[in-house]
Amino acid sequence: MNLYSSISTLASISFFVLITSCQAQTPATMTTPSHPTIKTDEEWLAQLGPERYRILREKGTEYPRSGEYDQHFEAGQYLCAGCGTPLFSSDSKFDAHCGWPSFDQATNEEVVLESRDLSHGMIRTEILCRQCGGHLGHVFDDGPTATGLRYCVNSLSLTFEKDSTQSAEAK
Repeated sequence: MNLYSSISTLASISFFVLITSCQAQTPATMTTPSHPTIKTDEEWLAQLGPERYRILREKGTEYPRSGEYDQHFEAGQYLCAGCGTPLFSSDSKFDAHCGWPSFDQATNEEVVLESRDLSHGMIRTEILCRQCGGHLGHVFDDGPTATGLRYCVNSLSLTFEKDSTQSAEAK
């Protein structure tokens, strides 16, 4: 066996190992954390309707500037549209000019789950409701506030509970 054959064989083995290890980590085979709120797809669809279902359960995205909470700055709490868990406070909301509601922090560390998202040829951090597993959007480390974070959330992933005792100001 000459040097060229040895290098060729080694390259083939390395390629095989690389491909099989990547295939072993596809989203379909990765372990998914369990969530306390469990429903069938049919139950979720009946509860949410088709468009909210597409966003929360199928990891969809609404068009920029189309959501009702993008330019919404009333005082209160933003809740998960799937299970009602309080996720974000109006005090943490700011206008990121990105077309989706943006927050610099969740109500607490326990309500939002982060997951690596490799879809659409990008590397991002997906955010999910820890209670029901609903897709909320993504978090980025380019936020303009002290946290340095920008939670970019689909309006259809949220509902809003007005707080009549405070007034919110756009940050």
